[in-house]
Amino acid sequence: MGERPNIKLTLTTTDKALEIIGWGLTMSIWIWTILSYSELPSTIPIHYNSMGEVDGFSEKVTIITLPLISTILFIGLSILSKFPHVFNYPITITEDNAVRQYTNATRMIRMLKLIIVTVFGIITYETIRIGKGQTNRLGAWFLPLTLGLIYIPLIYFVVKSYKRK
Repeated sequence: MGERPNIKLTLTTTDKALEIIGWGLTMSIWIWTILSYSELPSTIPIHYNSMGEVDGFSEKVTIITLPLISTILFIGLSILSKFPHVFNYPITITEDNAVRQYTNATRMIRMLKLIIVTVFGIITYETIRIGKGQTNRLGAWFLPLTLGLIYIPLIYFVVKSYKRK
């Protein structure tokens, strides 16, 4: 592998919007969790099967792990997106295509960050609702929705990368 150009990308309005929405959702998960904590019973669901049914319980303090993990992933991917020249690409990166490929790859990371925070937000929201007795399961819709939210954008951006040779 040859030396790839190290280019500082300028964020577009779309990129800035994705970042703002992602940070807003991250903060919302923390706020919802903190505000709901005192209303939770001592034991809450911590795991769901493929049909969205609760199959594991733990102490309510474990609710903090959901916003914590989503925040760590969000920040980690934010740091990673600053170094698009180290990513793996399906095509050879040259001076001519570097900006297009890096922009596409970092946009994909931003979308994935937003999706991850959204999925963790749904899990947090539903776990709190189950803990409060407002519902009794995530639902069978959760797994297909999550897989679609992750794989459809991945496929889109990889195909776009090939088309932008």
